[in-house]
Parts: sequence; C-alpha cells; structure tokens
Amino acid sequence: MTLDVSSAPIASDTTDHAPPPPGGAPGRVRALLAHDLPASLAVFLIAVPFSLGIALATGAPLTAGLVAAATGGLVAGFLGGTHLQVSGPSAALTVVTAGVIAQYGWPTACLVTLVAGLLQLLLGSLRVARAALAVSPAVVHGMLAGVGITIAIAQLHVILGGTPHSSALADLRSLPGELAGPHPPALLVGLVALAVLYGWPRLGRLPGTAGRVGARLGRLPAALVAVAAATALSLLAELRLARVELPVWEHHRFLSLPSPALLSDHWAALLGLVLTVTAVAGVESLLSSVAVDRMTRRSGDLDRELRAQGASNLVSGLLGGLPVAGGAVRSTANVQAGAATRMSAVLHGCWVLVAALALTAGLRRIPLAALAALVLVVGVQMVSFAHIRRVHRHREFPVYLATVLGVVLLGVPLGVVLGGSVAVLLALYRLTRAHVDLLAGADGSYTVRTHGPLTFAAVPKLSRALGRIPAGARVTVRHDGSFLDHAAFEALHAWRTGHQDSGGQVAMLTERRPNDVLDPDGTVRAGSSPGPHRCRAWTPWVGHHCIEQNEDDPHVRLLDGVRGFQQHTAPLVRQELARLARDGQTPSQLFVACADSRMVTSMITSSGPGDLFTVRNVGNLVPAPYEPGAADDSVAAAVQYAVEVLEVASITVCGHSGCGAMKALLDGVTEAAGPPTALARWLRNGRSSLDRLRRAPAGFEGRPAADVVEQLCVTNVVQQLDQLMANPAVERRVADGSLRLVGMYFDFATAQAYVLDAGTGRFAPVHARVEPEPEQDLAA
Repeated sequence: MTLDVSSAPIASDTTDHAPPPPGGAPGRVRALLAHDLPASLAVFLIAVPFSLGIALATGAPLTAGLVAAATGGLVAGFLGGTHLQVSGPSAALTVVTAGVIAQYGWPTACLVTLVAGLLQLLLGSLRVARAALAVSPAVVHGMLAGVGITIAIAQLHVILGGTPHSSALADLRSLPGELAGPHPPALLVGLVALAVLYGWPRLGRLPGTAGRVGARLGRLPAALVAVAAATALSLLAELRLARVELPVWEHHRFLSLPSPALLSDHWAALLGLVLTVTAVAGVESLLSSVAVDRMTRRSGDLDRELRAQGASNLVSGLLGGLPVAGGAVRSTANVQAGAATRMSAVLHGCWVLVAALALTAGLRRIPLAALAALVLVVGVQMVSFAHIRRVHRHREFPVYLATVLGVVLLGVPLGVVLGGSVAVLLALYRLTRAHVDLLAGADGSYTVRTHGPLTFAAVPKLSRALGRIPAGARVTVRHDGSFLDHAAFEALHAWRTGHQDSGGQVAMLTERRPNDVLDPDGTVRAGSSPGPHRCRAWTPWVGHHCIEQNEDDPHVRLLDGVRGFQQHTAPLVRQELARLARDGQTPSQLFVACADSRMVTSMITSSGPGDLFTVRNVGNLVPAPYEPGAADDSVAAAVQYAVEVLEVASITVCGHSGCGAMKALLDGVTEAAGPPTALARWLRNGRSSLDRLRRAPAGFEGRPAADVVEQLCVTNVVQQLDQLMANPAVERRVADGSLRLVGMYFDFATAQAYVLDAGTGRFAPVHARVEPEPEQDLAA
C-alpha cells in the first residue's frame, strides 16, 4: 500500500537518493545543479495538475491550489525540518475545506487556514510534534480512507458530466441518475485519463523491448501524461465540455475578513474547524516527515517542520490559498528523482509560481473531467489495502471501520471523534479482559491458569471457574504475573481459605517465575530453585516464560522447549496462527539471513508469525545466475515466489559478525586441492564478495571495521544486493518503485543492528545503543 497522499509506508527501508552535499559553496552548487534542479522539475510536473485537481474538488478558486503549491514549496521548503519533504495543498483536508466553503464561503475558508497556521506555529514552538504521532494509526488511516472515498464519489460525478453535492450521502443518492445519463464528452475524457493513470506506470512490465521502452517512458509522471493526453484528445476532437476556469491574477481573491455577524454567530463551529484543520494538516505532515526520514536515513526536526507548516498555512491563508501540508506524492517523487537538499522543494515552488503567471492560457484548456479523474485516483489510493491488512492483523479493524464510516457519513471531525471513541473503548476492553482456564489432571488435581490483568471485571469469570472445582481437590493456581487488583485478590484469597478449610490443597504460583509463591498477604515469595532454568520467549521479548532444564541431553532439551511452547506460548498465539492458516500468509518482507544459530531473525526484527518470508543459508548468499556451476535454484525459487506470488514490498539481506562462511572464504576453502566438498561448492557463490572486498570494500559510518572478516561480512551484504538485481522479477519491480532492497548487518558482541545507507554506501546504526537499567532483572 502505498498511500499516495498523506503518509508513505513507514518502514525501515531505504531508497535511492542523492547523498547530502559536501560542505562549502562549490559542493552545494554542484548538488543544486546535479540533483535538486532535475528533481524540482519532476515534482513540479506532478504538483500542477494535482493542485488544480484538489482545488476543483474543494470548490475553491482554482488559483487557490496553485497558491498553496507555491507557498508550500517556497515557505515550508525553506523553513522545514525534514530535508526532502515537499508540501502543497492537502488532500486529506479536501472534504473539510469543501464543507467550509459551501457553508461559510471562501473568505471564511481562508481565515480558517490562516488561524490554523498560527496554531501550528504555537504548537511547534511548544515542541509537541512527537505527541501528535500518538494518535491511533487505525484512526489516522481510517480518516484518510474515509476522505478518499468521499473524494472519489464526488469526482465520479464530474467525470460523468455532473456536479458533486455537499455530502457523500447526497452524492450516492444522485449517482444512479448520473450513471443513467452521463455527458459523453466528459465521460470519454475521464476514461482516457483514468486509463493513462493506471496503465502508464505499468508499461515497464511489458515483455522484451516494449518493456524497456516503457520503463524509460514511465519516468514521466503519470498524472502529467494523463492530463496532457486527455487535453489533447478534447482539443483534437473539438469536444464541448467544461474546462479549467483560471481568473486573471488581478481578480484573484486574497484574504478578506468575513462579516462580523457570521463570526459572532458561528464562532464555536469555526473554532472546531480551525482545530480540525490544525490537527489533520499537522498529523498528515508529520507522518509524511517520518516516512521521508526513513526513506532517506536522515534525521529531521519534527517541531521545526510543524512550525514551517504553520508558516505556510499562515501565508497561504493571507494570499487566498488552500490549506497546506506535507504529502507523500510530492515527497516520494522528490526522493526518487535524486534530490539532495531542501532546495529542490524551494525550486519546485518557483516553477509553480512561474507556471501560474505565464502558462495560464495552456492551463485553461485542461478539461475538468481530466482533473477529476486524477483526484479520483488519489482518493482511491487513500484507501490502502496494506493498511487494512495491518490494522486487521493488530485487531484494530473496528476502529478503522468506525472512522471510515464516520468520516463518510458524518464528516471528518465527527468521524475522527467516533473512531477515537471506539479505539478508547477497545483499549479499555483489552485492558480489563482476562482469560481463565480450568484444567483437570488425570490424578484428580486441578490447574487454574489466568492470563491478562485480573481486575474486578474478571472476578465473575474467575469465580465461575473456581466454583467448578470439587471440595477437597488439590489445586494449583497459576497467574501470568500481570496486574492483580484488590477485588480479584480478595476473591482468590476468600476462595483459597474456604477450599483449604474443606480439606483441599492450594498452591498459588506466578508464571513469570514458576517457583515463586503468592502468599496469602498478597506478596510474592521467591521459591527454591531445583535446578537451572532456560528462559524462552515468543518474539517480541515480552512475557518471558522460564522452563526448567533438568537434562543435559540435547534431544531432551529440545522436547522441553517444545513442551514449554505448548504450555505457555501456544495458548497465546493459537488464534493468530489459526487466522494465518485460514487466510494464508501475506508477509511484507523477504529476509535473507545466515544459518548461524546465534542469528534469531524474529528477535532482531521484533516480528512474529506471518511477518517475514525467510531464506537462511550458510553465508546469507544469493547465487548469481552468471557464475558458472555455482547457481542454486532453491534461493532463486524463494526470491521468485516472494516477489511474484507474495508480492513483498522489500528484500533484506542481513549479514552478521564472526560469520564462519566469510572466514572460510578468506581461508581459501573454495581453492583447496582435491575434490570440492559440498561446503566448498556452495561457498563458490561468495567469491564475487571476495573480489569486491579487493576492489571496493564496504564499511561503517563513524567507525572502522573490526578486522578483515567484519569488512568481508558487510561487503558480502552489498554484493548479494547487487546479485539480487540479476533476477529479472526483482529488477522489474525495483525499477517501477514497488520493491526496495535493504542491506543489514548485526554485530553479536554489541547487539547492534546496522542498515546500509544507499546514499553513502556505508552501514549506519539503526538506533543508538541503549543500556539496561542498573537494577533491571530481565528474567522478571
């Protein structure tokens, strides 16, 4: 999914972009000419039709879209805290702005934008930008999807030759009539634009020479080609249909204050709209900033970015422009076009300003149906199936659905409130939800297992389970060690006293430390330990369970581990595994790692079932098809399945410190005399990494490699990424932007992960080293 309007997928992937420019004026000038200038032109070609389309969808003067685009580029680009973010008219605020214009008029909409900008400046000065990201992702993506659906329904009317109404419900009610009697010229132009928008990026997938030519043509923005093709068709066929109406700039409507009566009568509603514009534009910009930072591996200043967005909205409101926000359509295009500094965004604003002043005659020839088709596609892309899968995986779909329906039926403010309310209720339900299991043993004993916080809400369920135990039975109560409130403890204590009075035996244990005993006064007493224990966990590393290890036999230890899984972990993951068994796997990542036993891929990626499609072999090698006698179809088959069937979004090759395969390569195992062993034949696939080590060794940001083995380990990762590109399916998807390749390295001694910066070609820490608390007990 990628959401093409407000937030790109937030992942740890990197993408190709120009490295930061070297210091000094000559380096900055070279970066400007070599990287920022062409990138600004690429973004400009997307921004102009997009800005006109957003203005059309809101019902604002079309010049307002160009004012917002120029302001976002010049003001936010110059002042912003995210290096390569590009700002412009906000698609997420289309519905809100359209409502303000329809109900209160255009001057009021400009005033709302201006005051929202002032409020964003204040919030940025208070350094609360990070707090804005605490909003539930299900609410944010549900809001964007609801806005997208509303936009798409409204623009469908324009493509059919009609006029959208003030609400999605009204648009839906009148849609059958529009479908029964469309305006043929508008429908033809709209369908042509839609066909180009969806077909143009896929030209590179054609076979043979057509695919190579299509890949080169595909570098032109689909939005520009679609609008140009639709406009050319309408002019050549002399079609009579509505076109862009750009007033002369002398008649452009700058900010003018609404009547005092309107302000005094509707101040509460207008204040709510100001808060809505502030929140939506701020969250949209900050989410996009985080996504851009992750793509470029640079660290931005979110508070500065929020202040820059506030300044942009202040200026846009003064000049009669739409609300401004950072968005992923323009920002992603900027990164992929090779921008190096924020000057690319500033230059894009300059080009928009030049086009608005000098190209008005050409812009007035664009059919409204072509712009409507562009905005319709943007609206459809805001409904991201990847986001839907993600919120469903995290059991947040009710929040997402409530927000979508609320935004479509009630509007953005009430829809967000509805979604947030459902999120709070769902969180409260989960916080108070406890599982109580009663298990009967063959010897007449009983075990009561509790999972989750035992609060007053769980007392009835707990009491029912305890009430089914016959008098005089031997009972073990195992609590998972999470929260136990006073009401639940009193219920347990009262039952325990009564059961013991009837001749029964009760042992109350906590599962975080299986030998600890819960005393009658509520304290946990450390029990005696009969022998060594091994702590195991299902990633992420929470809810550790310790398993008694009584045997030295590896086979017995393995079975002990399996029993521990069945006893402690299986009940927790059974529902999720059942869902995966029913729905099938949809991993977003292919993870190529070494077979080394120390490399626990799920641990270092904090992933669980269904997250990673994993290939492991000696040396994390991806055999290249051009190495005679060394190719291996098992790895190629896994890559092909991941790329073509599972359609993963990224492939990560992860090396590690102290790799035995790399040591063997340096020791010349592939050149040993006599018949080659299976290991030697396999390691022939790593000889290209040895060659690269001699030619262009990889390294680290901020530190040298520990030794030649470590240098070969990271060089091997870079080489395997290159060999992945020899796979035609990988090459094709990387070219069209739907697949990213990521290099990673894990140092066991420091538990530190590094990721390859595509701009510098060096490995940088994913996160600064974090030390444990001095008194922290990891087994607790």
